[in-house]
Amino acid sequence: MTRRTMVKQEPKEVRVFAPATVANVACGYDVLGFAINEPGDEVVVRHSDKPGLRITKITGDDGKLPKTVEGNTAGVAALDLLRHLGMTDRGIEMEIHKKMPFGSGLGSSAASAVAGVYAVNKLIGEPLSKLQLLPFAMTGEASADGAYHADNVGPSLLGGIVFIRSNQELDIAQLPVPKNLYAAVVHPDIEILTKVAREILPKEIPLENATQQIGNLGGLICGLIQEDYGMISRSIHDVIAEPRRQKLIPEFYKAKRSALANGALGFSISGAGPSVFALCEGKDTAKKVAAAVSKVFTDAGLGNQQHVSPINKNGVHVI
Repeated sequence: MTRRTMVKQEPKEVRVFAPATVANVACGYDVLGFAINEPGDEVVVRHSDKPGLRITKITGDDGKLPKTVEGNTAGVAALDLLRHLGMTDRGIEMEIHKKMPFGSGLGSSAASAVAGVYAVNKLIGEPLSKLQLLPFAMTGEASADGAYHADNVGPSLLGGIVFIRSNQELDIAQLPVPKNLYAAVVHPDIEILTKVAREILPKEIPLENATQQIGNLGGLICGLIQEDYGMISRSIHDVIAEPRRQKLIPEFYKAKRSALANGALGFSISGAGPSVFALCEGKDTAKKVAAAVSKVFTDAGLGNQQHVSPINKNGVHVI
């Protein structure tokens, strides 16, 4: 990793927004994800006369998150960057404003990590590019769930739809986004821990299932590149994680049937859940699908939130 030769003038304060993400996208377990416009997390950083990085304020977390830098994904990511640059003695104050739920399957930990490292990088003159910040953001997220994968961090940082050939090598690519592709995301008011959702997955996968999943992933990528909505629709199928994780989400298959009946291209679980998502052709269809899925959860006695969004091509940004 190389530093930029030109360092920008340092601002007095930086406020950034990092968006929520949909990981896995059905057939791309741990290797595919995309960003949506909202919800997301905000981080504010400013210079301080006191040496070192400090978290001075956290809102929206109901007191759940620690203010210790080493115990917070935003702090861990930012501190990792400062260590890399040999700047741990720089005085920096950080505020974290959580605007998305925990355990939602929308990349809450990733958004905080991305916002933290991006904000600090901006504050100190932007010595690294967005792409160069990826490993530090991943270190931050990994401090929360122990998993080192970029399917949430990558799209939250870079925007768009991100494919990860190798998480270990951080070999990633941004895929083309069809002009009229929208996401309908619904978050039912239950919490599923990523650790629990991972523990119920199979340790071995039958060859037939592996072949089918690879075919679906390849088909989805081809559909995105060619703007072939029919291919996209035929490819949004998960034969590995969804059959096992669906039992953690009440009325999952009823919600899926309702989404497809209302025009969704495909429907599955966002990340580890409980949020669910549908890809749709057009905003009007996405709104109709989100309302239909929301009704299924409401009828089951579950409060829920709807988010209809085009694919967010910008990722984290200054606000």
